[in-house]
Amino acid sequence: MIGYLRGKIIEKEPPVLLLDVSGVGYQLEASMNTFYALSASSEPGGQVALHVHTVVREDAFLLYGFASKDERALFQALLKVNGVGPRVALAILSTLSAGEFALCIHHEDSAALVRVPGIGKKTAERLLVEMRDRVPALEGDAKQAAGAMPGSAGLAINDATSALIALGFRSADASRAVRAVPDAQSESSENLIRLALKALSA
Repeated sequence: MIGYLRGKIIEKEPPVLLLDVSGVGYQLEASMNTFYALSASSEPGGQVALHVHTVVREDAFLLYGFASKDERALFQALLKVNGVGPRVALAILSTLSAGEFALCIHHEDSAALVRVPGIGKKTAERLLVEMRDRVPALEGDAKQAAGAMPGSAGLAINDATSALIALGFRSADASRAVRAVPDAQSESSENLIRLALKALSA
């Protein structure tokens, strides 16, 4: 199993990264939170290091990259929930930070989870039940997120992202455009949608 890779980025097209490690090209999928966490050196030609989760199937050998061990651990915990596969887990990690996800679980906020692309009401309720005992490890992240987000900032970001996806934009593009809005956490969902649409149409 591959658990860690350090190399040079050849291509970077969310959610896919192509990494050159000693002359071997590794294709990984990563969450938008990992893309945000990567520094300027993550541009093509830059060096990055990623924690990796490997999935081996009869017809595929899949790699998922994460900027931190904690994000990988959350991804692996999500995969244990019935009905949550790698793509849904990545969608969660692309829409919510670990702290924001922990807040959703602690407050039993199924409405916020349903806003994540690919998650319906039943899956959201299952996440609330099955992740409850696995979230205490994220308590510090939850407190940090609660302190960092004024009011319903996280929900506004989620609402704006979901609205853009409903308009036909790809999940990765929608999430990136919304989070790229200056002072996104202090904007209303309506302003986020308007400003993100302007950026996407430029």
